[in-house]
Amino acid sequence: MIDQVAQQSMNHFKSGYFCAESVLLAVSEHYGIRSSFIPGIATGFCSGTSRTSGLCGAVAGGILSINLFSGRRSPKDSVEENYKYVREFMQIFQEKFGTTNCAELIGCELGTKAGQKKFKKENLKEECFRFTQEATRMAMTIIERI
Repeated sequence: MIDQVAQQSMNHFKSGYFCAESVLLAVSEHYGIRSSFIPGIATGFCSGTSRTSGLCGAVAGGILSINLFSGRRSPKDSVEENYKYVREFMQIFQEKFGTTNCAELIGCELGTKAGQKKFKKENLKEECFRFTQEATRMAMTIIERI
């Protein structure tokens, strides 16, 4: 089941959605969560947080997916459980790939013309497919325990 959701995230990515959108959309669809805000709420996190060489969008999509199940519903709710799951997710991703930073993961800065050219020339989107699938698997593994 987790592999199916990961595959669906890749299908969404290949259909034109980007990393964060694809992770969130695949997870939310799997659990029957429908909202006009999904996947759009994830768009600004794509491409290393809007091409700022920041957090990997697949990681952001994983965090948003975890938030669907453990995020606060009231200001009186504690953040501790959610933060525990998010830290675990980020640690697992970092252990596997060495970083959660987009520019470090793909080896170029998407906010520059040179970086965008390298991304296309070296077909680095294939790497993003892998990060997206793995982030989906990692998030789903945590969500299944919530």
